[in-house]
Amino acid sequence: MPVDIHAPFPERVQQALADPHLHTAIHRAMERMAVARTRALAATDAATMRAQMRRMKAHVLRHLPQYLETLERNLEDNGAVVHWARDAQEARTLIREIALQNGVQTAVKSKSMVTEEIHLNEALEEVGIRVVETDLGEYIIQLAGEPPSHIVAPVIHRRLEDISQIFQEKLGAGPTYDPGEMTSIARAQLRQDFFQADMGISGVNFAIAETGTVCIVTNEGNGRMVTSLPPIYVAVMGIEKIVPTVEDAFLQLQALCRSATGQAFSVYFSMTSGPRRPEHPDGPEQFHVVLLDNGRTQMLERGYGEALMCVRCGACLNVCPVYAQIGGHAYGSTYSGPIGAVITPAMASDLRETRELPHASSLCGACREACPVQIDLPRLLLDLRAELAHRGLEPRPEAWGIRAFMETMRSRARYEQAGKLARVATRLLARLSGGTLRTLPPPLNGWTQYRDFPPFASKSFREWWQEREALRGRESD
Repeated sequence: MPVDIHAPFPERVQQALADPHLHTAIHRAMERMAVARTRALAATDAATMRAQMRRMKAHVLRHLPQYLETLERNLEDNGAVVHWARDAQEARTLIREIALQNGVQTAVKSKSMVTEEIHLNEALEEVGIRVVETDLGEYIIQLAGEPPSHIVAPVIHRRLEDISQIFQEKLGAGPTYDPGEMTSIARAQLRQDFFQADMGISGVNFAIAETGTVCIVTNEGNGRMVTSLPPIYVAVMGIEKIVPTVEDAFLQLQALCRSATGQAFSVYFSMTSGPRRPEHPDGPEQFHVVLLDNGRTQMLERGYGEALMCVRCGACLNVCPVYAQIGGHAYGSTYSGPIGAVITPAMASDLRETRELPHASSLCGACREACPVQIDLPRLLLDLRAELAHRGLEPRPEAWGIRAFMETMRSRARYEQAGKLARVATRLLARLSGGTLRTLPPPLNGWTQYRDFPPFASKSFREWWQEREALRGRESD
């Protein structure tokens, strides 16, 4: 059963943990992507590339207003129409008005996390506009009625067997586990949609300020079809997705491809600077760019701006031990994994709705090591936890446990007494259960569900040390 993304966070986690098919699908894909990424990075000077990426992205954030103005000016000089959206509602309204003013009936979309963030599909469908996801993974989950569960691989949570069943139910396909055959079925359907579409919509991997150019990186031809076939093309872009120069664009492209899919270069790299000119045989007649804030300025103000350096490669998800167990839907937000656990609450106007996410991490640091921009995700997660504690929004059992621990550690007598009580209790329970503790009361039962708990030693280190020193003293006498 798929995870109910509307259920409370603990329920979503339990549903994900109880789904063996989910674990099979995620582990297959994560292992493959992690190996490909390691191989691709080994072929270049990864340390230098990461350092250069971080310097460039940090520079952009420090001068963001300047680069946004430059981008806007150059886009308009190229013939594009630039719109500014303060939040998701304003972005949805802008795009819906563009569609309604032009009589749009069908919109085709290239893969885009930012349009998922603002729930654009639902807004267009409410006014009778048919929306078709054309990335194969997004197309599959649209047929299944699910949101994406991974930044790069939206259908990572589904096995080949599941996808075959979806195609049989939704497209009337015959039973097959042949990926090539299933891809051909989807291609035949999508080709009709491309030719019928009145509007193309995409996200933006990055935009080049100095030229006024929007760039999207894809491995399927759908991205280029979306941006060039329909008469209207709308690109939706988070305001942080800027690079200063063409050279910076190719630096980010290299880092993105190697970290996201383990490729030296993506199959398609599409650059759009404006609408079709009279001498051009193809391209959109109208080109609109929506620059979206939606909490990003707030992230900078609250001290979480480092997370805006993210290039959405998904590498942190692929190495995260928490994501590996619960998948993306358990996070209950557009962005999952370590980066999602940071940007979702950091962009939220009300921390209470997302307060569990900063705690969905082991703080092992694997995400920081995998990030092509060296974003210190563990530190940002700790900062969010500290903010939650300051506001009194941390999980109550955890708050009580930390306070009890603090009171115990403040007194040597209490510390030693607690150790003696734990020693007596655990050794007694271990004796009754055959040498190790196989069950502990909540919340400690989270440990014993998966492994045994060894009893405390018969002597503490302090007691052992005191006996050792006493023995040495007698021997010296």
